[in-house]
Amino acid sequence: MEARIDKWLWAVRIFKTRSIAADACKMGRISINGSQVKASHSVKVNDVVQVRKPPITYSFKVLQAIEKRVGAKLVPQMLENVTTPDQLELLEMSKISGFMNRAKGTGRPTKKDRRQLDEFTAPEFMDDFDFDFDDNDEE
Repeated sequence: MEARIDKWLWAVRIFKTRSIAADACKMGRISINGSQVKASHSVKVNDVVQVRKPPITYSFKVLQAIEKRVGAKLVPQMLENVTTPDQLELLEMSKISGFMNRAKGTGRPTKKDRRQLDEFTAPEFMDDFDFDFDDNDEE
């Protein structure tokens, strides 16, 4: 049995909608057995489907080619997750880092950032500096 790749990705709940799955195919994020495919490409049993969802690439082995969406409890009967351990480690690292490594200048400052900035620019902190220079040094 065969199924369209966009329908299969939606049916096994890898993507929330079929149109999102089709868009992923258009953007070149879906490949079957190492070659990029269009949304209309057929998937067969024992094919390995790679789904690139940054920051990692998931790999799934097709156990059943279906086009009708199934319940979440039935998904393990339809596919086998064969994602490599190094990709899963990369996912864990990205989860741990979270927003800690936010690029400088992107988005609004966090509440913590704002408080640190307010503390730094507070008048009582600015009083610690003595900007008066001695005129006697010119002699």
